[in-house]
Amino acid sequence: MTTRQPNVYLNGQFLPLEEAKISVLDRGFLFGDGVYEVIPCYAGRLFRLEHHLQRLENSLQAIRMSNPKSTAEWGEILTQLIAQLPGADQSIYLQITRGCTGKRDHAIPTQITPTLFAMTQPASYPDATTLATGITAITLQDNRWQRCNIKATTLLANVLLRSEAMDHGAAEAILIRDELATEGATSNLFIVQEGVIITPPKSDHLLPGITRDLILELAIHHGMANQESTISREALFAADEIWLTSSTKEVMAVIELDGKRVGNGQPGPIYSQMANYYRDYKAQLQAGTKVN
Repeated sequence: MTTRQPNVYLNGQFLPLEEAKISVLDRGFLFGDGVYEVIPCYAGRLFRLEHHLQRLENSLQAIRMSNPKSTAEWGEILTQLIAQLPGADQSIYLQITRGCTGKRDHAIPTQITPTLFAMTQPASYPDATTLATGITAITLQDNRWQRCNIKATTLLANVLLRSEAMDHGAAEAILIRDELATEGATSNLFIVQEGVIITPPKSDHLLPGITRDLILELAIHHGMANQESTISREALFAADEIWLTSSTKEVMAVIELDGKRVGNGQPGPIYSQMANYYRDYKAQLQAGTKVN
């Protein structure tokens, strides 16, 4: 029996995915002129919606666009989407492009209606074995543009970097820019050094991750030593533990980097603590006892 695909949202309508169409002259298609968000939903409850929508607002401002919807309006749209899979863990994709003027022109038009698209699908998260054993990663030169803090749809550089990591049998690429580790190709970066949890400070060179921020909040709440500080290449390879975080990866330990063992080659004790705190937060959200 085939499970029916949930309807998607496109420009004010909820309709079957196969009926959702846009013009080939849409600037998102031609130029990647747009931004997006990926929002987890646990047991029908949106994860940190206000934080995601604030990041969406920041990205829109950075590309000279106004938000076409209020927070309440986005909340209503997304609530209708996730209601199609009641009580399920889901992953919501939301995208806004600048829209279509009927011609291809690099100049940003003054009068244009944006294209709004959102969809949901059952969540896919790391399995218990992977979380328990950790993943491998390689380092690659960060050859992306200078505004990685914008969650833009122009992700070709990230796609190629992640693909190169996979070609080497690794799950992720940790990116190096000017001898500093910035983030993963699809994730934020943490290390542990002498008991201190360290993550690079927010800048134009990395995405301000919602899960990243939650990890710092959990560390503070539970009295774990932490700091936002640059991570040199040398510090990365000397780290006792390395973690990667994202909406889909949640919190994952890196046990091998460029073929060299990280720590003792197993997820470390501080990672295990944090992973437990994250699971507790998630479980409370699923149960409806956590305000996020």
